[in-house]
Amino acid sequence: MNSEIKVLVIQTAFPGDAILTLPFIQELKKKNSEYLIDVLSIPSTAELFKSSIFVNDVVIFDKKGKHKSILSFIRFVRELKQIRYEIVYSPHRSLRSALIALNLGADNTYGFNNSSLQYAFKKVVKYNPHDHEVKRNLAFLDSDYSGDKWRIIPEIFVSDDSRLKVKKFLLDNKIEKFITFAPGSVWETKKYPADYFKNIITHFLGKKYLIVLIGGADDRSLCENLSRDIEDNVFITAGDFSFTETIELLKHTKLLICNDSAPTHLGMSADIPVLTIFCSTATQFGFYPYNTKSDYLSYDDLYCKPCGIHGYRNCPTGTFDCAGLLTPDLVINKAESLLANAV
Repeated sequence: MNSEIKVLVIQTAFPGDAILTLPFIQELKKKNSEYLIDVLSIPSTAELFKSSIFVNDVVIFDKKGKHKSILSFIRFVRELKQIRYEIVYSPHRSLRSALIALNLGADNTYGFNNSSLQYAFKKVVKYNPHDHEVKRNLAFLDSDYSGDKWRIIPEIFVSDDSRLKVKKFLLDNKIEKFITFAPGSVWETKKYPADYFKNIITHFLGKKYLIVLIGGADDRSLCENLSRDIEDNVFITAGDFSFTETIELLKHTKLLICNDSAPTHLGMSADIPVLTIFCSTATQFGFYPYNTKSDYLSYDDLYCKPCGIHGYRNCPTGTFDCAGLLTPDLVINKAESLLANAV
């Protein structure tokens, strides 16, 4: 019997990036049962990694809080070094992640060839900008992920309490046939226009669907604005459910319509039909919904698109054509097609 090997995966990026790291961790553990895989994460994404049965422990790196200063960062790395990790993987490509990997004293450290401080890693893997993020992360493994083999749905553990909470919400509100919308994003130019979302919501209410609006606490006011002046069959959960509770909720929906943001990847974790709307960003960055039930919309015939990998507070050209030209009828037609195919 092989002795246990301590492994650390460094992923301190946004929730979407965290979710897209889960298939790699899943495959890493399945191929190496002797690995004890810990994950270094930020506080807001710890729940996602704790929900994976393939993760041994989650180490919190509060890079915007108590570990922000240089001295606190140095102390944190010294303490982390005491765990004596033998292997370190860093899908995250930041300077801080590279410095952590460099100073842990691991026998093997893996990073991408476009990482900051590339020499910090003993083994460098090619970052293919044309691949989906899931496939890019799987490049750390010496296995065949050609064709559709990379399209791995992460296995998420949802507690009984979370299941009961979601079930109670659905039963109390008599919600059965419903479509979910996630209108928010950290980046303003990733947000599909609220008036457009409202038109689409109104259309599906007319088709006798109930509507559930999801998101974080910061998205609450946006969701309330969308439900204003609309009939009673719109329910808001923004800020009420955790990531894993949202995944459980999504398992019951007919369709999720969202921006190019974390809900897309929550939808993949639930393995449901997802329609992702790309405004300022583009599918070529590798963050599109990837199961066979899903699709996306993107108006790419613009000289200014994509204007950045994340987005901006305001449209750099002042037109926001990337969103404006994706009219509600286009979204409705695509959504109707996904709903028909899901039957």
